Amino acid sequence: MKRIGLLTSGGDCQALNATMRGVVKGLSTAIDELEVYGFDDGYRGLIYSKYRMLTSKDFSGILTQGGTILGTSRQPFKLMRVPDEKGLDKVGAMKQTYYKLCLDCLVILGGNGTQKTANLLREEGLNVIHLPKTIDNDIWGTDMTFGFQSAVNVATDAIDCIHTTAASHGRVFIVEVMGHKVGSLTLHAGVAGGADIILIPEIPYDIDKVVEAINRRSKAGKRFTILAVAEGAISKEDAKLPKKEYKAKLAERAKKYPSVSYKIAHQIEKKTGNEVRITVPGHTQRGGSPCAYDRVLSTRIGAGAAECILEEKYGVMVGIVNGKIQTIPLEECAGKLKMVSPKDQLVKAAKQIGISFGD
Repeated sequence: MKRIGLLTSGGDCQALNATMRGVVKGLSTAIDELEVYGFDDGYRGLIYSKYRMLTSKDFSGILTQGGTILGTSRQPFKLMRVPDEKGLDKVGAMKQTYYKLCLDCLVILGGNGTQKTANLLREEGLNVIHLPKTIDNDIWGTDMTFGFQSAVNVATDAIDCIHTTAASHGRVFIVEVMGHKVGSLTLHAGVAGGADIILIPEIPYDIDKVVEAINRRSKAGKRFTILAVAEGAISKEDAKLPKKEYKAKLAERAKKYPSVSYKIAHQIEKKTGNEVRITVPGHTQRGGSPCAYDRVLSTRIGAGAAECILEEKYGVMVGIVNGKIQTIPLEECAGKLKMVSPKDQLVKAAKQIGISFGD
């Protein structure tokens, strides 16, 4: 008999269900006796012992279903050691739920914060396996996270749709793509969607360089310019500020502009006289069905997790490295971000074809 727990934590994405399906199908075809417990709304369900036993029917027909059948919530890692409003020890409560159900393993699907809590539970003696989910593709130790390519497709579609209206009206358009700390999603969608300017957190921009790129297109007879801007895009001026001062500046900016894109739009209009329009795909980037790539990746990662459980190999993340499913010890990868290098080959290729990064 194997008893496993499943939970999805943090922001949702398109391929969570597909990955859980891979785990359960990989186990159920290998062993006769299997009990699967699904925790409601991520770590919250584990903390407050809210769960349900899942059957094979729960995993039928969910390969193409976005979101998560278990629900999710954000439980900040920095607050995990802080008692709740009623004084409950969250870590102690999670351990109690785990042992009450006599689990052999807890399979945790989520991003960086989720991974740090998974590592904390490993340190507390629980058998855990982490599966790397995020539309940002920013988890260290895996070449790809499930959810990323589906989000790239959505963001690319948004940029594609802007092309026709931008060309018709001869305007500057900004498409704001998700990504506060890491610009992978913006970079890939920007290149795939044919953006003229791409602004990401790892490459601070100079607004005058951005304006130069717009003016250069105008002089070449181009009627429009499209910018793909990450939520966390930062100017060279702001990048030099100490963290505390930058946070204070962000708070001030929020009083005037909804996001960085609106500030950039105002600066462009002031410097060029061009009309600027902003499109924010927002949470559509997390929604819809997983693309074919993510369905395959999720199935492979889920099957890899099942193999780890059968071999009793715990305390690891199951990722993909050089095209092969690999396990990475949680203590090696937890808390590390995978950033876009300014020397990345895709950045280099983008610059070679004339895309500006404002640097």
